[in-house]
Amino acid sequence: MTRPQTLTSPSNPLLKEVRRANARGSTTQDGYCLAEGFHLLEEALRSKCEVKAVLATPAVESRIRGLAGPRVFVLDDRLFQSVSGTEATQGVLALVRPPAWNLDAVFRGQPLVVVLEGVQDPGNAGAIIRAAEAFGATGLLFLKGTVSPYGPKAVRASAGSVFRMPLVAGLDVAGARAALEQHGLDVYAAVPSGQRDLASVDLTRPCALIIGSEGSGVSDRLRAGAADLRIPTSGVESLNAALAAGILLYEARRQRGA
Repeated sequence: MTRPQTLTSPSNPLLKEVRRANARGSTTQDGYCLAEGFHLLEEALRSKCEVKAVLATPAVESRIRGLAGPRVFVLDDRLFQSVSGTEATQGVLALVRPPAWNLDAVFRGQPLVVVLEGVQDPGNAGAIIRAAEAFGATGLLFLKGTVSPYGPKAVRASAGSVFRMPLVAGLDVAGARAALEQHGLDVYAAVPSGQRDLASVDLTRPCALIIGSEGSGVSDRLRAGAADLRIPTSGVESLNAALAAGILLYEARRQRGA
């Protein structure tokens, strides 16, 4: 194990890069995501992701002293707070390399694919990743214009699922439609006014569920290649993106489990 190193300068290059990633809501310049808290560190290690470095306060150094592999840097409480992305910090932050996935991994087996188009809230994005793992989705597509799945807030909201769920980001609408058609999926767009009711569709077939942006929903270009799908509600017109995705995925899991 590498001996822990103490950092004292706020202008240390590693700390400056961590601050930039937090501010941008993205990965570091060399592609590592920020995983803050003991749970995310444990999830990254359990998922066999590369952990480049761990930042820790003196109070928790002993809890991570036995780690094999990553370099450990100790910061005093004030300096750690300057790089933390949370108010109630646990005093540990890891730089984790996200897995590299391709489309074959997303469409494996009997595909159940979640497509995110224009979702801007990282909390929603992370929660959808978590629901996708919980209810047996095979993978996710994050289209251009959607928040990064590897930003600090999205990683926290995923509770570690982002380290395991096959995920491809950066496809444009044309590329996504081509991939869905190539794999022969039934494609459904979650639309509050959709004519098809959730209970009326067969989600045991290879299928994709499109979740649109919080403000404008699914674009016309994507809806043109999909069937509109409505979640029955009472008293409200639409649902939060993450809640809608969770309900759709639960129904798919229920049907496939049966």
